[in-house]
Amino acid sequence: MILVTGATGHVGSELVRRLAAAGEPVRAMTRRPTKACFPAGAEAVYGDAADPESLAAAFAGVDGAFLMSAQAVGTAPEPTHDLALAAAAERAGVRRVVKLSTLDGGAGDDPIARWQRTAEAAVTDPARGFAWTLLRPGRFMSNALQWAGQLRAGDEVAIPFADRQAASIDPADLAEIAALALTTGEHAGAVHELSGPQSLTPTEELAVLGEILGRDLRVRSVPVEAARAGMSRYGFPPEVVDAIMRRTLDGDRGSEVLPTVEKVLGHPARTFAQWARAHAEEFPRL
Repeated sequence: MILVTGATGHVGSELVRRLAAAGEPVRAMTRRPTKACFPAGAEAVYGDAADPESLAAAFAGVDGAFLMSAQAVGTAPEPTHDLALAAAAERAGVRRVVKLSTLDGGAGDDPIARWQRTAEAAVTDPARGFAWTLLRPGRFMSNALQWAGQLRAGDEVAIPFADRQAASIDPADLAEIAALALTTGEHAGAVHELSGPQSLTPTEELAVLGEILGRDLRVRSVPVEAARAGMSRYGFPPEVVDAIMRRTLDGDRGSEVLPTVEKVLGHPARTFAQWARAHAEEFPRL
């Protein structure tokens, strides 16, 4: 049995679909199992990393697990959700673990790096006994779904850092790699830094999306201080906001096209245009 945490997320939902289609026994963990819609063959189960007592049933009888957490950096002294998931997997005797991390993992010494270093160590610690794989992607193509609400009102989208390049990755590629690691064991001990096949700005991505939707879409740039204020309203502590701003404004990490996806999967990484065509129905056409 393979457990997928974050099963309604962009990567988790793709992974559940792929495993179910392959006939793999898969259990999809979510906080709202009665409202979630999973493919035939997938077992929905309640589980919440903020409620460690709920995890025993979710992990029972599981051989492999995909672990991810949406807990925002700095909302606790340490990544308590990641630690709870790893501890539950260890108690259940899980053998294979794929951890969804972030580009660069724990490299550096800002609050983001320290958080990710602790989160990754929760699964790579030899005492856990896992055959682990780390996936370290940069920006997701699916971040563009955040534009859908604005596109219902018109053709202009407010986008922070609209001219910053990134080699965004399709969550479907991440799911395909995770499925390989969980079903073959060929990637035990691997740390995969991952990107998509082209480096685009959000402005360029919006133009691609507009062509597919048949709409003339425009960007309204968000001033840096407004972007900073938005992060604070979201709940990030000041030191985390500072770290995000430094990473975004002072470097180009994440813009490099990496060869990992094609090396691992044997086919090119999916382009943003491919992602947008696959998800066009999630955007209004007006």
